[in-house]
Amino acid sequence: MDPDHLSDALHERFDAKTAAREKALPAARRSIRAAANAIRAVHRAELVTARSLIADSRAALDDGTDGVTAHPDVRFAGYLLDAEKEYAEANLTYALVSGEDLPAPDVLGVGDAPYLNGMAETIGEGRRHILDLLRIGDVEKAERILATLEDMYGLLVTMDYPDAITMNLRRSTDVARSLIEKTRGDLSIAFVQRDLHDALERHARLVEGDQS
Repeated sequence: MDPDHLSDALHERFDAKTAAREKALPAARRSIRAAANAIRAVHRAELVTARSLIADSRAALDDGTDGVTAHPDVRFAGYLLDAEKEYAEANLTYALVSGEDLPAPDVLGVGDAPYLNGMAETIGEGRRHILDLLRIGDVEKAERILATLEDMYGLLVTMDYPDAITMNLRRSTDVARSLIEKTRGDLSIAFVQRDLHDALERHARLVEGDQS
């Protein structure tokens, strides 16, 4: 073994790995930032802006991933997986609010574990949208959104695999269950309030009819 030759080879490989990491990390941050802004745009009903930001998130994710294909330890270190999760969440939130079919992980080009964790976090975004709908009195649409959230949770709860494989999906699923239970309660109250409002209006019309 020639120590000098070995040293040069090791330096070369570590230099390449470090360069890949230094490219991937800021790209992952850009992807996450664009995805978060896309979700905010969805909640503001700025769907065209949301689609553009989702495209920006994908471009940044691709930029970060392209440079680490030869370095799987960097590729799966965590930050690119987090970017995939946020990208999946942005797409799922967009589909949920706009009424489109939920895209599958292969359609989005993300891993299964990031996708499922993104789905779990989408349930929180779905709750936020439902509360917005209840504020404007759109109980029917809120009920449809809740039904979709329950379908998503029904899928998540079947993923009984080790946390090391699913990126701690079990914890995210537990949070999602709690959010759905709270949302179901909010929706039940909204139904009662709507029925009471309708009953009072019917009574008022009957009283006016008797007086005429």
